[in-house]
Amino acid sequence: MNRLAYMINTLNDEPGRILRWNFFIGGHLSASVPVRLVERTEAGQLVWMETGAPMWRTELPKGAHLRDIAPDERPAGGYPVVPGRWPMGSALFYQPTDAAHSVLWLFGRRGKFRGWYVNLERRFHHGDDIDIADHELDINVAPDRSWQWKDEQSFAEKTGHPVYWSADEAAAIRAEGARVARLAEAGTFPFDGSWCDFRPPKTWTTPPRPTSPCRSIL
Repeated sequence: MNRLAYMINTLNDEPGRILRWNFFIGGHLSASVPVRLVERTEAGQLVWMETGAPMWRTELPKGAHLRDIAPDERPAGGYPVVPGRWPMGSALFYQPTDAAHSVLWLFGRRGKFRGWYVNLERRFHHGDDIDIADHELDINVAPDRSWQWKDEQSFAEKTGHPVYWSADEAAAIRAEGARVARLAEAGTFPFDGSWCDFRPPKTWTTPPRPTSPCRSIL
């Protein structure tokens, strides 16, 4: 988000505001989930995603995942988008301004902190929509701040495909991840222990499903 976009967005930065997190893989929508704004500053924003939130999801052949289906094997018009509910646990997302990643605080039952997750991505903000073009390669960070790469093989397999990223772009994506991993090793924000006890206000009800699926970012 550039500085002008930040100044515009601060006009609508009240905590609890419902935004929409749209997740794309290889140019196709995978999920569109309502989230609530926790905090927005010039450095970035925090949003809360609640487990079980009503959402839109891409309906795929049984047992399939969009990242495992080559773009040229997908229907020309994409797969149908159907109502669903967010099946993963609740998470607090930190989306730093002008960065190619998000950091998630993952929470389990009764709100117990389970660790961090670094999602490498290309992110676009427009209005109340947060569009995410996933970069496949991610990082798991344990509560003790030990870390490991995730999905290295599938990241390598997608490198060079025209709808994903070139070899040069892949190097930049990995460098972004390495930079964030060094923050975890140093125990600096967002891995400094802050927000690990976050609980959404009791007044925040589960946000409703958006009235329609999001538009494409392409």
